[in-house]
Amino acid sequence: MSKAAKTNAMRLLEQKKISYVLLTYDHEDGRIDGLAVAEKVGKDPSTVYKTLVAHGGGANIYVFVIPVAEELDLKKAAKAAGEKKLEMLPVKEILKWTGYIRGGCSPVGMKKLYPTFVDRKAEELDIIIVSGGKIGVQVELSVQDLCRVTDAKVVELVK
Repeated sequence: MSKAAKTNAMRLLEQKKISYVLLTYDHEDGRIDGLAVAEKVGKDPSTVYKTLVAHGGGANIYVFVIPVAEELDLKKAAKAAGEKKLEMLPVKEILKWTGYIRGGCSPVGMKKLYPTFVDRKAEELDIIIVSGGKIGVQVELSVQDLCRVTDAKVVELVK
């Protein structure tokens, strides 16, 4: 794949002087799930994280960053967010709230800085790989830098 056009995620990382490695992959086959992405970029799936967006009552939006092979525990997520209950944001609303589309949703550079939570397993890693802001683009950066740029809290989120 040719050099990727800059995304909001890349612009924000550069603006904050955070170093990252750009990883691109071919998505023409339609395989954009996290495990396929990890395989395509040649990285251990335990270092590749997906970005999930949920909402509580009203317009309270929350961002959860978890390992691609794991499933978000909505009870743990609600507790972390201080909500009684959370629901996943419908796919058709992801663009409206985040500025990104499903499969290309980065925790970095959303329309607003929503409360963001990274699964505790990330504490075991030096680097983490998340979406770079569009399908076919991932960014690799330090866990500390990701948490700093998203103002994320590290909590237990997976089942």
